Amino acid sequence: MFKKMVIAVLLYSISYAVPHNVDASLNVDSRKNVIFMVMDGTNSDVITLARHYKGKALALDEILSGGVRTYSLRSAITDSAAAATAMATGQKTIVDFIGMVPVEEKDGTFRGRPVANVLEAAKEKGLATGIVATAPVQHATPAAFSAHSNSRHQMKEIGIQQAHQNFDVMLGGGKKYSFAKMEGMLDHVSTKNELMDSNSRQLIGYFSEEDMAYDFDRKKLHPKQPSLAEMTKKALQTLDRNPSGFLLFIEGSKVDFAGHKNDPVGMISEVLAFDEAVKVALQFAKEDQNTLLIAVADHGNSGLTMGNRQTDQTYPETPSEEFTEPLKKASLTVAGAISQLKQNKSNIEDVLKSYGLDNLTKTEIKRLKKEKDIEKAMVQMMTQRAHLGFTTRGHSGEDVFLYTYGGKGVLHKPQGLINNTELPGYVIKHLALPPLSELTKKRFVPAKEHYINMGFKTEIKVKENKQAIFIAKKSGTFIQYPANQNIRIVNGRKETLNGISVYNGKDFWIPIQ
Repeated sequence: MFKKMVIAVLLYSISYAVPHNVDASLNVDSRKNVIFMVMDGTNSDVITLARHYKGKALALDEILSGGVRTYSLRSAITDSAAAATAMATGQKTIVDFIGMVPVEEKDGTFRGRPVANVLEAAKEKGLATGIVATAPVQHATPAAFSAHSNSRHQMKEIGIQQAHQNFDVMLGGGKKYSFAKMEGMLDHVSTKNELMDSNSRQLIGYFSEEDMAYDFDRKKLHPKQPSLAEMTKKALQTLDRNPSGFLLFIEGSKVDFAGHKNDPVGMISEVLAFDEAVKVALQFAKEDQNTLLIAVADHGNSGLTMGNRQTDQTYPETPSEEFTEPLKKASLTVAGAISQLKQNKSNIEDVLKSYGLDNLTKTEIKRLKKEKDIEKAMVQMMTQRAHLGFTTRGHSGEDVFLYTYGGKGVLHKPQGLINNTELPGYVIKHLALPPLSELTKKRFVPAKEHYINMGFKTEIKVKENKQAIFIAKKSGTFIQYPANQNIRIVNGRKETLNGISVYNGKDFWIPIQ
């Protein structure tokens, strides 16, 4: 039954992979660019609440153009890995898969088969490419635009793949999972000042071991970290030097992180930070006129609502200030506030005030001190004060907003209610990239079949460090392909390939020059 469903949805996904109304006679005389921006885990009420909090229109409001359906291959509610894979490759997949579509084994389990993504297609054409994120750059969403793995949790392996994809810009968190090869890029930065001072044509920056700070917390607790808007500005300056054009992927990662905590302060922090990055990108696109800007959420999270049981009867007379004023008292997100709590909890009142929880009674403070999960208790108290509701600490399955902009040089942009698998088609047409299906055949050839057909004997060895190597041998020729890298070794001589080798635990795929 599931197999039939997989086939049906795959066919449905492929039918949406290229927009139906895109004219193939696209004028490619002038340089074209794409800025693809994703708000991770952002539902519509969060956008509304952030606008009320700000007190004026968002940059996003100017370019609202439709909605996006987000379901995964076998679930109405997706995760970031499957959602980003759909947006990067045009194909639906299952939870946890990064740039892979499922192949069913005889025992009913699934392994991934790699499929090409839009950044790989841009690189194939000679465009500059970049990734920016406030999570580790190896995290699910940026990973799906830059790597191929059975599991989003294989972040070390994803980091190795990214290092061998030859991107021009890589900015965000994730130093813990980075790979040494990337240190060889022309410029490597680790602070905001170093970032803004760079004039390199290639740029890598890891600003934290794991994810970067929430924007509200960054200003006070991590001032050396750049904002998402600052990373966006520098990425655009760097990539714009390429005469062939560029494709830049940007993720505002931590709306999702705050959503999982049910922290409305953190969610607003990251929506507003993302909106500032959109403002920078939109200004660039307006001045350039040949840049397609796409901004979208990958899925909803938390089911946040403006209004809860407290407002069942009072909502007709509840102004926006009733929701936002309690939130505006917070100077830190709940994660930032908790990070300041001493082990003996002696400064708990200061911590609570930094999260906007003032005027607490001694009884309330005493009760909070005894809580096993103080963070959870704090967000629940804030939620009550702000008359907000949450339905889950997980993802949600609603359609999400689509935001797009294109100047005179952008003939077509996505609009209306579309599927997430349609988005890559617009990128491909605007940049005149090779079809992803053709690039997949070229970049991900079944290694065993390829070499056996040429009379080689093959084997796969997995070293103690779990590094897998595909080996082909024939009459004095000894060829090795290390997994996750863009090299092959022929009789001891190393050669650079135009793509990476991928291993799914059973099968190897290799690029063919």
